[in-house]
This record gives sequence, structure tokens and C-alpha cells, in this order.
Amino acid sequence: MDNYHITPTDSGWALKKEGAERASKTATTKAEIIKLAGEFLEGKTASLKIHKEDGSIQEDRTYPRSAAPKK
Repeated sequence: MDNYHITPTDSGWALKKEGAERASKTATTKAEIIKLAGEFLEGKTASLKIHKEDGSIQEDRTYPRSAAPKK
């Protein structure tokens, strides 16, 4: 499973695969990057960590939802 992170940048927000140099997607608002991330990860098995502006993790999502570990 690939790991992706949504993090703040100087010019907005970025979706970046863990270990990658460049962002897969960028957007000016957090809401926009979350929407783009959902579209980008459609059909993939991935974990998405959404960070707050301070860098801490706000939310953790799994794509597809059926791949989420059972609690």
C-alpha cells in the first residue's frame, strides 16, 4: 500500500507520495487538495494522511475504504 500525505506549502497545499521529491498534486486550499486526492487515489490502494497547518496529522484515510484495517 502506498502512503500519501497532504501537507501545507508556501503557496497552498500539496499531495505527495511518501519518499517522493515532487508533489503529485497541488492546490491553493485544503478542501480543494482533499477533493483532488480522492480523485487521484481512485482505483489505487493507498493510505492518505491529512496534516494540519502545524504539521500534525488531522486525519488518516484508506483508499479504497474496504482496504482499511479492521479495528
